[in-house]
Amino acid sequence: MSKLAENVEKWKAERASGRTVRARLRALEDEVQELRQFNRRIAELTDVVAELLIPIQDRDEAKVQEVLARYRSQI
Repeated sequence: MSKLAENVEKWKAERASGRTVRARLRALEDEVQELRQFNRRIAELTDVVAELLIPIQDRDEAKVQEVLARYRSQI
């Protein structure tokens, strides 16, 4: 179950108990944090792709392997 689905379930349970505003705020804060992490990962991958495109275009195999090795070590 994804974090979003978990938050929805938490929100529904808390809504039933009468704490709707606080529960919804907490769920939204969790979702925003999850999206921030997702956006950061996309930015990191975009950087890797950009770093790879120039060496590939220049046919610099050593640089391509260096960038890939650096990326793989961070995963």
